[in-house]
Amino acid sequence: MAEATTSTNEAQTIIAKALAQIGDIATLPAVTIKIIEIVENPKSTARDLHDVIKNDIALSTKVLKVVNSAFYGLPGQVASVDRAIVLLGLSAVKNIAIASSIARMFKGEKITDKFSAADLWTHSVAVAVASRSLARVTGRRAEAEEIFLAGLIHDLGILVERQAFGDKLGEVIKLTETSGDSFLECEHQVFGADHPMFGMALATKWKFPRHLRAVVGYHHDSSRVAEDMRHVVALVQTADIICCERRMGFYLSAQEAELTPQLLQDAHLTPEKIEEACEQLEEDSDEAKSMLMA
Repeated sequence: MAEATTSTNEAQTIIAKALAQIGDIATLPAVTIKIIEIVENPKSTARDLHDVIKNDIALSTKVLKVVNSAFYGLPGQVASVDRAIVLLGLSAVKNIAIASSIARMFKGEKITDKFSAADLWTHSVAVAVASRSLARVTGRRAEAEEIFLAGLIHDLGILVERQAFGDKLGEVIKLTETSGDSFLECEHQVFGADHPMFGMALATKWKFPRHLRAVVGYHHDSSRVAEDMRHVVALVQTADIICCERRMGFYLSAQEAELTPQLLQDAHLTPEKIEEACEQLEEDSDEAKSMLMA
């Protein structure tokens, strides 16, 4: 096992350089920023959200596509954005806005036969779907949409690496396959930092809520997270491991990880609950991918 030798200051310099290199790609659209602000404000209403979305034709169309998708299973066709916001809820609409904003980052040529941006998108959607299902079987149905988003963005840091250091990401992947070291260890050897660190920096720049930053930064080690957020991070960590085990999209990032008794305890899960939650994971992931496609 290789030891990481980069100091904290050196790692921060590397991360700052990466964010500077990806420039405009690392900037959320103004409408998405406004939507996040509205949804995070407890005094906001569906009308506040509608007033922002109605001026963005592409986003309005996306919201209507999502509300009428089989993934949500809502009755009848919905033609009004106003009605769609009420049916989906503010949190789900925020997720759609963020998903639409980051989807443009999942583009580009294949780096190796084990990695393309499309592979990472497949994995991210699968983890989102699994996280949502796991949240429901642990009694967190009210937060399931927020946990879906957490799963969707958990690997933001790999996107940063893909955009800033494409060739070097190829080195990381080859090293992971040949060295016996974990993906994170190989990232440290090649970059001097790992994707949770890159992702945490981007999520902070985007002013994401604390629990989303925690998922992005600690989804490989939920035990390091404050107790009030550990359940959510542990759910996403569990979903990530399951999707890597099933090789859904890019799977090398957690291929060696295990569902330890402590992780299952933190996630409030049992093997039986996991089996129940993931019964239709492949089908639901395909539906979600279709729903979120541009």
